[in-house]
Parts: sequence; structure tokens; C-alpha cells
Amino acid sequence: MSHGARVIRTGVSSAGPAATSPPAASSSASASSDGELVDGAYFRSCAGMLKVAQMISLLVAFISVNNSQWTNYSAYSYFQIVTMCDLVMVLFFYIIHIFRVYRMLTCVSWPLAEFLHYLIGTILLLIASIVAASKSYNVTGLVAGATFGFLATILCVLSIWSSYKVSCITQSTNAAV
Repeated sequence: MSHGARVIRTGVSSAGPAATSPPAASSSASASSDGELVDGAYFRSCAGMLKVAQMISLLVAFISVNNSQWTNYSAYSYFQIVTMCDLVMVLFFYIIHIFRVYRMLTCVSWPLAEFLHYLIGTILLLIASIVAASKSYNVTGLVAGATFGFLATILCVLSIWSSYKVSCITQSTNAAV
């Protein structure tokens, strides 16, 4: 018996929901929703609202640090770079889901790409927030920026946790037919 951890996507896959249903079972309502340019349901979904909350908290963190008196240039320039890169990537994946690009570009494993982005981005954002908090010296804008950085980190962890289910599955070596 081999034991292994598997990451199972619980949300949208790169093939999309249209690939899982047989063509005979599709109705005119689903055909009209597939033809739309914008996925209106993603705006109101939990994942969509979570991405918007991440973008807002990252933007507030960036603006708070940018408009404050810095005490340590390297720490806060790193914080700004990480927040802006993370903001751009979250916006990129938000646009990918809004315009259903994952259905057109099936050569990219979008769930894996998004998972790796969240994993690396969350770790970098956590490090940047810890460094920013330790170097803030009770300057209000810097404390606010670090706080919103921690909030964005928590939202990223929530996004990973709600989108993916990590489970350890026991696999048997003999196949029962």
C-alpha cells in the first residue's frame, strides 16, 4: 500500500462544467449562459467575493505604507512589491474566471497555477507583513499597512482552504476489477 497526499480541486476545473455534462443533457438555458462573455454568477460567488476582498485589502495595505513616513526603506519597499505583485496576480485570476478564459486555454492547468500562486503568494505576503509589523515603530500608517497585510494573508489562506481539499488517500497496489 502506498500513501500519498492528493490535492483535489473542489471549484472550477480547467475543463469547466460544460465538459462534465453529456451533450444530450444540455438545455437551452445552459447553452445561452455558455455563450455569454461574462460569468455573472462568479461575481456573486464566494470565491469571487473573496478575491475582491483580497484585492481591496492588498490595495489598502499598499496605500497605507506608501503614504507613511518610512523608518526602514528595504522592509517597506519589499512589502510594497509583494502586495502589488499579489494584487496583480489576484486580479489576473479574477479576470480569468470572469471571462471564462480557463475554458478556452485548456493547455494550462488553471487550478494548479492558481494553487501555486496562492501558496507562494501567501508565504511571501506573510513574511512581508511580519517584517513590516516588526519595523513599524508605532507609525500609524505602517501599522495599518501591516494589519491589512495580515488580513490579506488570512483571506489568501481562506481562499486556498475553500478551493482545495487536501486529503491523504490510501491507495492499494492491487486493482480490483
